[in-house]
Amino acid sequence: MTTAPIDDKTYGELREIAARYPEPRSGLLPMLHLVQSVQGRITPEGIEACAAVLDISAAEVSGVATFYTMYKRHPVGDYHVGVCTNTLCAVMGGDEILARLKEHLDIGNDEVAPQRQGDTRTVSLEHIECNAACDFAPVVMVNWEFMDNQTPDSAVQMVEALRTGNEVSSTRGPTLCTWREAERVLAGFPDGRVDDGPTAGEASLAGLQIARERGWSAPDPATVPVPAESKEGDA
Repeated sequence: MTTAPIDDKTYGELREIAARYPEPRSGLLPMLHLVQSVQGRITPEGIEACAAVLDISAAEVSGVATFYTMYKRHPVGDYHVGVCTNTLCAVMGGDEILARLKEHLDIGNDEVAPQRQGDTRTVSLEHIECNAACDFAPVVMVNWEFMDNQTPDSAVQMVEALRTGNEVSSTRGPTLCTWREAERVLAGFPDGRVDDGPTAGEASLAGLQIARERGWSAPDPATVPVPAESKEGDA
């Protein structure tokens, strides 16, 4: 996939992001997401553009871009698939999912699968740490959207659907969009789909359901005793 240049429109949007914050350099994280939405990854040109807009050094921008794993210095597929193998996901089969996808796609960690004849989209694979979705383990993410309760077979079916251009919906969210489209949303330019799809699953709502069945409710804050403030000199 070709890398688009940082043009005047992108420079304008970088300035727009920086202007959202009292301290412009606080906008660096979404600015880097915007760079990825335009160029697919963090490039030297993108680093220089952010530095110029924020009036900081390229080294400072690079230090941030290399600290967070969400920013990629290498090519990423149209759909970036992250497999969690942290404790619970590993116990529930995350290791097997990652191994199966590596074998099926014939790639390693942080690599893009070759585009076959008939494929309309590319897929990359990453071994990631906890997705904070342990109640749906094992979890896979695609462009930061959840795919819950996966198996090796379902993960292979999913990546095949993505490669051939079929529509795939996340478990708790909208239909999956491309990497660059997702990165633009993370830069702070909404795509209007924030309310598409379910936002919670049965496992997350189990406690609420039990509380409703048993008539439990949270205490009224006005009735909760407030501890007396410690007197001066108290230990």
